[in-house]
Amino acid sequence: MTVKTKTLKKRESYLANSAAQIAILEKGIEGVAKFSEMLEKTSNLPLKPSKLEILQINMGYMCNLTCDHCHVDAGPDRKEIMERATLDLLLNLIDKEKVSCVDLTGGAPEMHPDFIWFVTELAKRNVRTLVRSNLTILVSNKTYRKLPAFFKANKVEVVASMPCYTQENVDKQRGDGTFTKSIEALKILNEIGYGIEGSGLVLDLVYNPGGPSLPGNQADLERDYKIRLLEDWGIQFNHLYTITNLPISRFLDFLIASKRYEEYMVKLVNAFNPVAVNGVMCKNTLSIDWQGFLYDCDFNQMLELKIAHKQQHISDFDLKDAQDRTIVIGQHCFACTAGAGSSCQGAIV
Repeated sequence: MTVKTKTLKKRESYLANSAAQIAILEKGIEGVAKFSEMLEKTSNLPLKPSKLEILQINMGYMCNLTCDHCHVDAGPDRKEIMERATLDLLLNLIDKEKVSCVDLTGGAPEMHPDFIWFVTELAKRNVRTLVRSNLTILVSNKTYRKLPAFFKANKVEVVASMPCYTQENVDKQRGDGTFTKSIEALKILNEIGYGIEGSGLVLDLVYNPGGPSLPGNQADLERDYKIRLLEDWGIQFNHLYTITNLPISRFLDFLIASKRYEEYMVKLVNAFNPVAVNGVMCKNTLSIDWQGFLYDCDFNQMLELKIAHKQQHISDFDLKDAQDRTIVIGQHCFACTAGAGSSCQGAIV
């Protein structure tokens, strides 16, 4: 079965660029606090980074899918892709700063022409490597079908997008046929040991709500996923991460088009949890875009909000010098501090 990707309507003027999105977010809603005000009220302002633990690298926005919730606005028509020279600079940075964990994302990072070479270089350095996969790419053609074995040989941890355990919900969010392909990919990964207890091969899944709501309890959802996927398909995995949808890009488009933007923002603000602030990913992670520019998180990257530091590119970046910077924040940050909190590693509290 061939995966049918969704065709998005032409972006409206309010989503024409990152500046337009920021204008919508920062305009504010009557009676709703600013994120900076909430941080100040809870003695968390200014927001400062802690020790760098993860370097998250966006290898490009090209993807074989066009998912409704995608904050990257990724798809088959995106041409942005990291050059080999930038990858070389990244390896220099990883060596210089002794980075121990790299998180590869996209788009579909597997579609990058230098993906295998780069992962191999990371493996040589014994760098813990995470690959964020949409799963369907792994069964799309003969070339990509070789990747699970390559992942195993290089001890890659697979973090796979799986927004639900039912076909209806997955296909609605990601396109017709994606659930079937995702199940096929998960079975292949299981067959070579991924997600199997004691194998040492990590297979984690990622859940995000299909609409303007907060994720349910992560532990409860993980239990439900494990029961349903095992009973229905014989599939096993290690952990489930819940991620709150950020009000940017396609999801912002959806919120405005459905006239639910204010409702969702009020929900996020009312669910603000000061305890979650200490665990937000911008404190222990740096995000790098396909051109080599630095951001406090992947979401700031999509809004083109570079780090607040004179060195904003990996070519001249010095981590020690940048550790004292202030993290760039905005109204979209409420999504990461709502309820149990949210990061690329799942719930925070």
